[in-house]
Amino acid sequence: MGPDNQARPPDPARSDADFPVAAGVLFGLGLGGFFDGIVLHQVLQWHHMLSAWYPITSIENLELNTLWDGIFHSATYVFVVIGLFILWRRARGRHLRWSNRALIGSLLVGWGLFNLVEGLIDHQWLGVHHVNERVAREHWLAWDLGFLAWGLAMLLGGVWLLRRAGRGPGGAAQAALRR
Repeated sequence: MGPDNQARPPDPARSDADFPVAAGVLFGLGLGGFFDGIVLHQVLQWHHMLSAWYPITSIENLELNTLWDGIFHSATYVFVVIGLFILWRRARGRHLRWSNRALIGSLLVGWGLFNLVEGLIDHQWLGVHHVNERVAREHWLAWDLGFLAWGLAMLLGGVWLLRRAGRGPGGAAQAALRR
């Protein structure tokens, strides 16, 4: 066995700051996408990927939307797989103690980023769909803005938790001062 395959002894100098935040953000992006696709597209059927452009008024439009829902789910799946790979690479052969704040904070950052990017690009810029197309059209914007507000709240809450864990903007300096 090479040195890369041997377990390393625990290092008491390691701290919670060793959590791979990039993995958590990617998991959050994936979970945000899965929630959107599973809950809003499939369970509640509020919208589909292209339902504002191709309303579900025919079998052909339903098939097209289902295809693009699947492509969307595939992309969110890729985020989760890459996040898992990063997590595995960081944890392999090590005894680590990770912070719950860093995990939850990074998940919230990823999910919040998902909502903000998806909400701004798909809902507002491209207009391919809106959060709840089952309500009257004049209420679509309110649902879209609520989705963006939810995303911003998750992003800010996640950044706050990462800072508390010593991983967010200014968090590394704060962690160094605590040592």
